[in-house]
Amino acid sequence: MAMANKASSGARSPLSLVVAMALCCFFYVLGAWQRSGYGKGDRIAAAVTRQTACGDGSAAVAAEHSFETHHGGAAGINASTSLPFSADAPPPTFPPCAAALADHTPCHDQDRAMKFPRKNMVYRERHCPADGDRLRCLVPAPPGYVTPFPWPRSRDYVPFANAPYKSLTVEKAVQNWVQYEGAVFRFPGGGTQFPQGADKYIDQLGSIVPFAGGHVRTVLDTGCGVASLGAYLDARGVIAMSFAPRDSHEAQVQFALERGVPAFIGVLGSVKLPFPPRSFDMAHCSRCLIPWGGNDGMYMMEIDRVLRPGGYWVLSGPPINWKTNHKAWERTEADLSAEQQRIEEYAAMLCWEKVTEVREIGIWRKQLDPSAAGCPARPPVRTCHDANPDDVWYKNMETCVTPPATSGAGELQPFPARLTAVPPRISAGAVPGFTTESYEEENRRWERHVAAYKKVNYKLNSERYRNIMDMNAGVGGFAAAIFSPKSWVMNVVPTAAELSTLGVVYERGLIGMYHDWCEAFSTYPRTYDLIHANGIFTLYKDRCKMEDILLEMDRILRPEGTVILRDHVDILLKVQRTVKGMRWKTLLANHEDSLNIPEKVLFAVKLYWTAGEGSEEKKKTDSSSVAGKDS
Repeated sequence: MAMANKASSGARSPLSLVVAMALCCFFYVLGAWQRSGYGKGDRIAAAVTRQTACGDGSAAVAAEHSFETHHGGAAGINASTSLPFSADAPPPTFPPCAAALADHTPCHDQDRAMKFPRKNMVYRERHCPADGDRLRCLVPAPPGYVTPFPWPRSRDYVPFANAPYKSLTVEKAVQNWVQYEGAVFRFPGGGTQFPQGADKYIDQLGSIVPFAGGHVRTVLDTGCGVASLGAYLDARGVIAMSFAPRDSHEAQVQFALERGVPAFIGVLGSVKLPFPPRSFDMAHCSRCLIPWGGNDGMYMMEIDRVLRPGGYWVLSGPPINWKTNHKAWERTEADLSAEQQRIEEYAAMLCWEKVTEVREIGIWRKQLDPSAAGCPARPPVRTCHDANPDDVWYKNMETCVTPPATSGAGELQPFPARLTAVPPRISAGAVPGFTTESYEEENRRWERHVAAYKKVNYKLNSERYRNIMDMNAGVGGFAAAIFSPKSWVMNVVPTAAELSTLGVVYERGLIGMYHDWCEAFSTYPRTYDLIHANGIFTLYKDRCKMEDILLEMDRILRPEGTVILRDHVDILLKVQRTVKGMRWKTLLANHEDSLNIPEKVLFAVKLYWTAGEGSEEKKKTDSSSVAGKDS
């Protein structure tokens, strides 16, 4: 009690000042140790900088309230509190994985995939290893790995060392996907259906689809290639969620993420996409090889499920304009004609209006009122009867039509007003426990949290972090508070979460997906610059091992990437101890409102190291030749 009174009075003991100065010196040395400049590394990758540690006072607050003393050490633990680990036991250590596993994707392993059926692309879906088969090692970066260029330069250039795969430069040479230019790959912006560049293609679409004015904000790009559509939509204030399988087109999703474009490994196969109903303003397929006319229209019904009323579906490539292109596509006129006829019939069944067909582009629009009253010409079709329409994780697709929402389907404001407006799902009371008032307070809470984060890491305002993940996104409060055109956030709503809030995230004009953190995420290693997680270890405390979640975070985090964790102090002390064996450097900080709140914040930075290195010290690589390619 005396210690609490002393802390609240503002007085500082000589010991606390010494601790504060030590922290200041530590992070100054850490900052100097890290290299500066893009294409090399970043001296501000650490959670605390010299500026904040010595000049702001936030770090000094953390130093004054010694966590080891008051929350984790023998002198500061309450009699009723037990340590989350043995104080004398050494922390666990995790060896590096083999260099051949630099691009390890646990749930999309090629060898494991071949054991599953090829029908409906089942073998390209998620197939995760059993718990006993999981690797418990640190996935290394490839030799020569360098920090990606900042956005928007990264849209056009990716260091060759980061994804050293040249096959697409040969296979897609005439389509202008990617070109190899020595130390870098260059992405001219071409695609299978737009070899002259995505900008011109988007201009074509924009004559029908209202990209301008923020009316179309979220786009689903199926079979995305290297995601050039999403890369170029970004400049127009549109964010695309792109996906493609891990298949013979090696590294297409990896290239997308290295470029700084939202993407994940996925396929339209047998299970539902990891999104709630009414998520996207537009869905797009540019020769994506999805059999839209097959399976009794099941894939079009899945697109209908995730498409908002009034949303657009763009089909570019076969079978559109088959009369002109059947020879080039090496298919018979009868085959292509029948395929388009089936697509037209399924579109009518879904109550989609065909807006236009120009050259090889067909555009349909989902009616604003897709109910029977709003679509009198709809032929008989089975309606899906899901008890919880948001429950889609590992659920099989069905040949049925998702019914209109009974509540929470109001009109959305144009973006960016959509980001801060009260979403229809909230105003309609469709999310249990949330009212308009509590939703607005939740956003204010995250504004305070992020303001406190920025006092510790002022680079949160900069181009330092492009690819950001929130592992437990809630209603998207963190993403909204940190919003910047320089970055994007993958808002993950865990399947273990009490509330399914991902629909709210999309109504704000943000993107995300469902995921179970007991399994690996559908992405390549080293694809996120910053990972944020609020209460993730409390949520999964009795579901799976903490170290497995941490190892997955390490896999998907880039070298010198940053982690920000909010949780109970006992849990964060255990995390802090565990990551000592993962080549992370950490700082535990107080809740911004009070020293006595048991929720704390752990800042961490992943050290730079690559396959074959024997220590955590960085190789002194010179990437001026890489940077020179972009000048």
